[in-house]
Amino acid sequence: MSRLFRLSVPVALAAACSTMACMSAPPPPFTQVTVSGGAIEGLAPNDAGVRAFLGIPYAAPPVGPKRWMAPEPVPAWTGVRTATAFGARCVQTTPFADMIFRSVDESEDCLTLSVWTPAGAPTDRLPVMVWIHGGGFFAGASDEGRHEGTALAERGVVLVTINYRLGVLGFLAHPELTAESPTHSSGNYGLLDQVAALRWVRDNIAAFGGDPGNVTIFGESAGSFSVSALMASPLTTGLFHKAIGQSGAFFSRLSLPVVPLARAEADGVEFARTVGAASLADLRAAAPADLTAHVGPNPTRFAPIVDGHLLTGDPWDVFAAGQQQRVPLLAGWNSAESQQPPTTIAAVRAQLRRQFPADTAEALRLYPTDTDSDATQSATALASDLFIGYNTWKWIEVHAATSGMPVYRYLFDHVIPTTTGDPAADSPGAAHATDIEFVFDTLDTRALAWRDVDRRVADTFGAYWTTFAKTGDPNGEALPAWPAWNAASRQILRLTGTPAALDEPHRARYVLLDRTEQRLRDQDPWH
Repeated sequence: MSRLFRLSVPVALAAACSTMACMSAPPPPFTQVTVSGGAIEGLAPNDAGVRAFLGIPYAAPPVGPKRWMAPEPVPAWTGVRTATAFGARCVQTTPFADMIFRSVDESEDCLTLSVWTPAGAPTDRLPVMVWIHGGGFFAGASDEGRHEGTALAERGVVLVTINYRLGVLGFLAHPELTAESPTHSSGNYGLLDQVAALRWVRDNIAAFGGDPGNVTIFGESAGSFSVSALMASPLTTGLFHKAIGQSGAFFSRLSLPVVPLARAEADGVEFARTVGAASLADLRAAAPADLTAHVGPNPTRFAPIVDGHLLTGDPWDVFAAGQQQRVPLLAGWNSAESQQPPTTIAAVRAQLRRQFPADTAEALRLYPTDTDSDATQSATALASDLFIGYNTWKWIEVHAATSGMPVYRYLFDHVIPTTTGDPAADSPGAAHATDIEFVFDTLDTRALAWRDVDRRVADTFGAYWTTFAKTGDPNGEALPAWPAWNAASRQILRLTGTPAALDEPHRARYVLLDRTEQRLRDQDPWH
């Protein structure tokens, strides 16, 4: 049965209620709270007893002269603000086809978040989970149907989902922006929004029955990259206590690198030239559509950078030095993150020679190409490793080595069904982003022929994730054992219909990629 949020009808007290009975009855579930800015009124409890407060502003609208400025405190309002509908999603370029939004439109005025809580009273102190959506830092929003929070909240956590600025409006660096900044930095406005949202959670989540001393950040794809960046930032000390990363981290120049401020500023100057803006004032006066239209063919052109303020160094170096936020980490990726079309032996061998000129023989052994079918599988494996697998692997390796904190690694290997039945027999594995509906138990937001095994996987996912949020350890009653990751045993959890621990697969591939990555860093340290 779908667990999508359903508004229940409040039931009035019976007219025959005696004075003594009414006095002894528990108070009705709260739907009104006071937060930074003023009072808000949320939705009544749904059938699961979960209340939702939607579209809450956590910062001032970053519009007009505040475009490309750090987020500022939310202005106060008078009266009770309705929190029963999602705020606008942030201005973005082409969203992905699987992003089904519930917000009405997009706008620069988009710094809102939503809260789902099962708390019976504001005095409860439940674990908090803060979701950071994906979308390559140029698309996405917290209001996607698959981010519906009822099922996770029903497991005894307070869930928060956030919007943050995207693309050129969220990550433009420019010398004039750096010069006007009190921190002498520019470019990471979307990440600064995430930090502002975490500060809002620290200051306000107790009003929803949440514990500000037990906060877990989690995200997928760009959201997972964000988690790694927030862990590397000196601005987030004390704002979260556990972290979950689903597919991605800032640990590779082979995928999405974090360039230094000077390079990003130079790109910002070139962007202003193509827009025809002679000054920062001209850029701020331009319509959002005019800005996004000039981004060019690379949608990830504007993404997080080493700005010297939020990120004082490359996360690789920060983690290697043990200077990251030292919190328990649960992280992993999907088994076929970048699925490739059928190809040939010759094409894949040529690609391996280009990718690994110093290690061609080893690459040909680790990515087999004996047949065209093997070549297609190896093309998917290589593309997946370059896109997500390696950088997430490296994140886990370094944090386990330097943090002194428990680390848990997974591989999501469950393939979703088609609209008519079981997955295709030749499916290479679980594709990118197909884990989201399972984490949130929102399978019914997609019209697929879901099976009992799919619902079991969703139930298992939610149990592991919320148990980790509560205790820092995903192991719980009736769950298959998930050993902590360490260099001695190197065991991971394979998440399928029958989850089980297994020895790390394909380590030699990541060691090969690690050598390639290190060569790139030796050639261009970016210092």
